[in-house]
Amino acid sequence: MRLIVLLREARSRDCDLVVFPELALTTFFPRWAAIGTAEIDAFFEHEMPGRDTKPLFDEARRLGLAFCLGYAELADDGGAIRRYDTSILVDAAGRIVGKHRKTHVRHHADAPRDFDAGDLGFGVWRMLGGAVGMCLGDDRRWPETYRVMAPQGVELIVLGYNTPAHHPPAPEQDLLANFHNTLVMQAGAYQNGTWVVGVAKCGLEEGVLQIGQSQIIAPSGETVAMAATLGDEVIVARCDLDRCRSYRTTIPPG
Repeated sequence: MRLIVLLREARSRDCDLVVFPELALTTFFPRWAAIGTAEIDAFFEHEMPGRDTKPLFDEARRLGLAFCLGYAELADDGGAIRRYDTSILVDAAGRIVGKHRKTHVRHHADAPRDFDAGDLGFGVWRMLGGAVGMCLGDDRRWPETYRVMAPQGVELIVLGYNTPAHHPPAPEQDLLANFHNTLVMQAGAYQNGTWVVGVAKCGLEEGVLQIGQSQIIAPSGETVAMAATLGDEVIVARCDLDRCRSYRTTIPPG
């Protein structure tokens, strides 16, 4: 219901595309080290849309809104069960037009049931009069992510993330979490001449504080809209995809 409420607010503000966070339907369960397979699999979607997600698709179609949704996907790969951190692009008619499975997956020795690494690469899909690409979480931290999409003509990259404010291996970096988050997305936008929309599932979740600062970044690298809270919030910007051309076809003065 929370996602549907946000859809309706977005529609009231004349949005065309709504981007939801990574694992928008569940907690970030990979943080749990000791949990059985059956318990873990309860967090995964076996089909999309399914019984619980169909109302979201129906409402988006009624409102005429496209959306991007991050969720945990349980896939049967020729009899082998795979567990992916996944996002999908859904057009305003309720059709799934694109899928991404998180590529850069962290594996922890004390959490053996983490996700499988994605096998779909970084695709780009035509929708809303432009070229839209996807990535998830740590994918955003590596330049290759953006560089793979740029030759495909990407004009808007949408991504969700769940990033803890505390980084146990290097706590001295904690105060830089928001800076690093913004830095990698702004660099990816500017260096590749594309819009980037990064969306956080933030705030306190099961005792873990997660960073926020969902933001919309122009091809210039400038952040044009940013969330101000750690709660449910809709931020809006008019993304003129024609702005990509200037940064794609000119060399900045050096």
